Amino acid sequence: MSASITLVVLMAVLYGTGVYVMLERSLTRILIGFLLVGNATNLLIFVMSGRSGDSPIIDGQTDAASTVDPVPQVLMLTAIVINFGVTAFILALIYRSWWLSNLGDEGDDVTTGEEEDDAAEADQAQVFHRSLEGDDAAVRTVLEEGGDAEDDIDGGRGPEPEASERDRDVMR
Repeated sequence: MSASITLVVLMAVLYGTGVYVMLERSLTRILIGFLLVGNATNLLIFVMSGRSGDSPIIDGQTDAASTVDPVPQVLMLTAIVINFGVTAFILALIYRSWWLSNLGDEGDDVTTGEEEDDAAEADQAQVFHRSLEGDDAAVRTVLEEGGDAEDDIDGGRGPEPEASERDRDVMR
């Protein structure tokens, strides 16, 4: 079977149009161009596959000379799957760029009440950690001096670390 001139011309038009459209800066045009190039590639594989014939399943009754080569069929299925995956990725990029363009100056930093609560909990954890560091320092001081913790008025804890203005706000 010789290649149909109609399929060859259609394939060339799809390649040309797809590449021309992909050269634009819009993601939507890139998507359309990629779809056109993907379909042109499927047509190329179809045209190059050769003659038609019996299915490639050999059951003992089929003549090996009349069977068709299965490799172009596999290549075409692979091209379809790759085309689908890249199309899904480009659609995700288009959605993300649309989302960011509609947020304006806020960008990606949209805060909710939960994030503010998480920040307050993190501040409280820092204050608690600082008080533990003060306790550790007091224990080290007592151990180095060799004194007895019961003799101290504050129970051997040593001086309290100074709380900053922010720490006092968190403790309220």
